[in-house]
Amino acid sequence: MKFSDNKLLNRLKEEKDAKISGGIYHKVQVKFAYNSNHIEGSKLTEEQTRFIFETNTVGADFNGASIDDIVETTNHFRCIDLVIEECEKPLTETFIKRLHSVLKSGTSDGRFEWFKIGDYKLKPNEVAGQETSPPAEVQDRIRELLNEYNARGKGLEEIIDFHYSFEKIHPFQDGNGRVGRLIMFKESLANNIVPFVIDERHKWYYYRGLKEWKSEKGYLLDTCLSAQDKFREWMKYFDIKE
Repeated sequence: MKFSDNKLLNRLKEEKDAKISGGIYHKVQVKFAYNSNHIEGSKLTEEQTRFIFETNTVGADFNGASIDDIVETTNHFRCIDLVIEECEKPLTETFIKRLHSVLKSGTSDGRFEWFKIGDYKLKPNEVAGQETSPPAEVQDRIRELLNEYNARGKGLEEIIDFHYSFEKIHPFQDGNGRVGRLIMFKESLANNIVPFVIDERHKWYYYRGLKEWKSEKGYLLDTCLSAQDKFREWMKYFDIKE
């Protein structure tokens, strides 16, 4: 059954539901989880990530692996499924919080009363040494950001601009980068734009792009365009038309 007029989204949905191995859905799950988690410090290898996705188990070579890294990897797979299922619905505060809840569910962060899984931060935080929105202002700033974003046309630059603003607010205690990149993936699919996975090898270009976005958009835009070209290669291999 046709799920969407977006050929890529339709294929992702079909392969997810049919549990097809070795297709574009399989590749996206492994590549996205590995790279996005690695950007945030995960020590799991790409092959370990693939093993978890394919078997839903861990093997003997996982000796010494962080339990949180393993849990957040499996949770990221669930986040991708959520993005596929909810892709064509408007981006909302509820959906963003749900992504965070799924991503951080079952991690050691949940042991702390002040760490609000699926809700906004209670303690101030920084990102790359940069100040972010105070906890008391987060809800208003996220709602203002969503109202502005949902009221305008959505091309690649608008999606990246949303990502910059989201990271600047940094609404959650942890997991902001991964949630933000999942949102970019969703919004690209929702607007029939070729999505992209930021490669962890390019994370410093990505970080520089975020830091300089307001003064020089080219750094982050070029990083995303390069990642988009890579994704196009995947689509071509799996015979998916734009």
